[in-house]
Amino acid sequence: MSLLSLKNISKRYLSDRGEWTEIVRISSFELNSGEQVLLQGESGSGKSTLLNMIAGIVTADTGEISLDGADMRLLRESARDAHRARSLGYVFQNFNLLDAYSCIENVELGMAFGGKTDVEFARKLLERVGLSERLNYRPDQLSQGQKQRVAIARALANRPKLVLADEPTGNLDPSNAAIALDLIQSLCRENGTALLLVSHNPSLRDKFERTIDLMELNEASVSPTETGGLS
Repeated sequence: MSLLSLKNISKRYLSDRGEWTEIVRISSFELNSGEQVLLQGESGSGKSTLLNMIAGIVTADTGEISLDGADMRLLRESARDAHRARSLGYVFQNFNLLDAYSCIENVELGMAFGGKTDVEFARKLLERVGLSERLNYRPDQLSQGQKQRVAIARALANRPKLVLADEPTGNLDPSNAAIALDLIQSLCRENGTALLLVSHNPSLRDKFERTIDLMELNEASVSPTETGGLS
């Protein structure tokens, strides 16, 4: 049984012109436990919308999104939030750290959504990503690369079955981008966590076991101008 299975999912939005535009239409996609998959997609190909549907942040209009045995589309909101907290980690392009909290507090808050906090594991994760001397620093005291490391540690905080990564190296310089990618992949392997990463960067292809062109997978095939910039 696949860890993640998508069947006949679709999503459309109302455009600025008052017309419905289909952003995502995928007939079939599967990802197995521990697998690392790269989805290549340009802006407007529906990559962020797809990840948000998998996470249950956005509800698909049709189809089935089975994550670790549960259909995210059919779960009630509270059950969906609880299942996401247990089974899923998310690395956002813009980090989404809470500025008023320290590094270790941001990771602990990620744990709290899953119903438990393990301070020692949070500390170990931050040490693993090279931030042992910055546990009590706030995000505004960190570089872009350091913020991304905190975001990676937070995504692994609940020992999820799957990590979603949305252009996780897009805001980093080449050196920090390489470090961040290596950390995401290494930590996922160490924890037996599957990884689904979306990026428009073609140089990442040789870093993954499987690479899929999202424009080919996504039968909607809309352009960036049609989506109003949706990614």
